[in-house]
Amino acid sequence: MVNPIIGAISLFVAAPLFILLHRYIPNPSWPYNIDRLILAILTLLFVILVFRKVQGVVIAGFLATLLGLTYAQFTNRYCFEDLYEDYRAMLYSLKDSPHPEEFIATNFTPFPNKSNFQEGINFQDSTVRNFALRATSKHFVEYQKRLKHRVSLQCFAIFKEINNNWNYVNDPKSREYLAKASESIEHLSGDCDDHSILMAACIKSVGGTPRLIYTKKHVYPEILIGSQSDMEALNYLIREKLFKYEIGHKTLHYHIDEHNRIWLNLDYTATYPGGQFLNEEVLGVLNLE
Repeated sequence: MVNPIIGAISLFVAAPLFILLHRYIPNPSWPYNIDRLILAILTLLFVILVFRKVQGVVIAGFLATLLGLTYAQFTNRYCFEDLYEDYRAMLYSLKDSPHPEEFIATNFTPFPNKSNFQEGINFQDSTVRNFALRATSKHFVEYQKRLKHRVSLQCFAIFKEINNNWNYVNDPKSREYLAKASESIEHLSGDCDDHSILMAACIKSVGGTPRLIYTKKHVYPEILIGSQSDMEALNYLIREKLFKYEIGHKTLHYHIDEHNRIWLNLDYTATYPGGQFLNEEVLGVLNLE
């Protein structure tokens, strides 16, 4: 007879383990997916047998975790809902992974018009700050209660407001024109330089960390997401909650820097964070940390 607590914990652990095994064990494609059913049963039995051997430790750990989550629930910290969402994100990440693209931050050319870009990112201007605040109050308000990813979700709200309304307009002929962020807000128009400056300024105004990527014919913004676990949680939220209809079955694209930090693409060319990169070599990076 299996202890009910051991059985419940075993199910909780066996589910992601089965998904992992399902991904890496060749599928013989038996009728009615019988092979996958057998794999699921064997995985659950294995976990139960292991946990029964050390059930005292498992139950003690379960009760301690339950008490800790109950305390956190009543102190507005990490709660049961957060645990549920993180668990779903973990399961989701096992069957759907974003697409990383690595590049090494060496041998880059100087970022063109660097001082003008920095001057244009006037994130302390009240016009920029107020625009960013309106965006965060307009989109994804219900999800911003998740303290762990609040800043990222607010930055996604800014992305949605800008990209849903951005009107691409070329620079004057034979002249490079860089509009300040406070200037672009009035009409939400301009070229890729102006879009990148506005996005970076708004993100910085709410505590996010942006950077600009320079290629041969293009400039685009990225946002610092953090670690792989952060990306897994946000991958789930972007796909299933925030940009479900915009992203469909498309892939999330991001860069990994030399410190193994993840930077998500926020180019104007997509209606969801993590749109596909233009096929151009990265020539320079303007860090704004």
